[in-house]
Amino acid sequence: MNKVLSIILGGGAGTRLYPLTKMRAKPAVPLAGKHRLIDIPISNCINSNILKIYVLTQYNSASLNQHIARSYGFSGFQQGFVEVLAAQQTPDNDNWFQGTADAVRQYMWMFKDLDVDEYLILSGDHLYRMDYQNFIRHHRETGADITLSVLPIDEKRASSFGLMKIDDNGRIIDFSEKPKGDALKEMQVDTTTLGLSQEEAASKPYIASMGIYVFKRNVLIDLLNKHPDHTDFGKEILPQAMQQQNVQAFLFNDYWEDIGTIESFFEANLALAKQPNPPFSFYNSSAPIYTRARYLPPTKQLKCTVTESMISEGCVLKECEIVNSVIGIRSRIESGCSIKDSLIMGADYYQSNFERESSCDATAVPLGIGENSIIEKAIVDKNAHIGCNVKIVNKDRVEEADKESEGFYIRSGIVVILKDATIPDNTII
Repeated sequence: MNKVLSIILGGGAGTRLYPLTKMRAKPAVPLAGKHRLIDIPISNCINSNILKIYVLTQYNSASLNQHIARSYGFSGFQQGFVEVLAAQQTPDNDNWFQGTADAVRQYMWMFKDLDVDEYLILSGDHLYRMDYQNFIRHHRETGADITLSVLPIDEKRASSFGLMKIDDNGRIIDFSEKPKGDALKEMQVDTTTLGLSQEEAASKPYIASMGIYVFKRNVLIDLLNKHPDHTDFGKEILPQAMQQQNVQAFLFNDYWEDIGTIESFFEANLALAKQPNPPFSFYNSSAPIYTRARYLPPTKQLKCTVTESMISEGCVLKECEIVNSVIGIRSRIESGCSIKDSLIMGADYYQSNFERESSCDATAVPLGIGENSIIEKAIVDKNAHIGCNVKIVNKDRVEEADKESEGFYIRSGIVVILKDATIPDNTII
């Protein structure tokens, strides 16, 4: 795998994940209490022995740069690196990244200098565990110019994806972006060709692109040079390549979630706390998910009731109830609190006297969640100051609301408390 270069696309402005992307790039959004979204593809690469990794980004990249610099430092004896490449203006090009393919094109002058045979193109906002060695091996064994990782799906979900048709040899011969009606029906395929059983193939007669590609070195260079006006892989580069190149499909029949919206991000996080078999597990010793080593103290739980939840390290929890929730690092939750179906992202730092006695008489609302507060179906971003007797329950059952001046948004009925926001005592949302 030392002949493979991984290029992770950091995504655009992340508007569907706003306000979580208000101050950070989409791949830097916290995940599972202590990780970031970018840790997923980087960890998959490391576990697959692919150690040459670039991350392309252009929006709010400061926190992403910081996270990668602090998390992924290879030994001088290893020929590996993880580096961020941000969009930049040059004398030859004064444009920012115009799309996924354009982002790769603008840095191809650097990628060409590396001694590699294949370029592995990944997305920075998906949750899954994959051994890319099998993917690369399939690409080489089939003699493909390009290979796409595909997911078998049912009709209910199919219209939300780019769908493909394949021949009996697994070669992709047609592509349709989010088809509906009769156009959707026409994209049905026999997925037993990719290895599914007859029963599973009947329930999943469509194959969707996962946004994961491997290109032969010269094929990618030629495609980007010949079509300088094509800025997107899925919509332009790949449909054009299918007409002339050997484009193969590689089946990935496991958990994969595009967590590009607030709702999908929220549900994917809470699903991690399910027992006994969550759809995705961080407890896989053979393929761990790496992140920054913080050396935090153990979490203290003082007379708490915790049910089906994940509690990160470095927290102080006092006489509270936590149900079906994910609690991030350095969280402080005072006595009498109830946290249900929520994602508490924690904090980037400790306030002085973090182990202090609880108090609702302070002149300023301290970091954390104050006494007797109730939080249900909410995301509380990092460094939030939640006062005493606060109720974050979406009392009016609002689906969408922009209340930035008050420190919160509502997306798909989920209340999102902004990073660094202060919610005063006795507030009801």
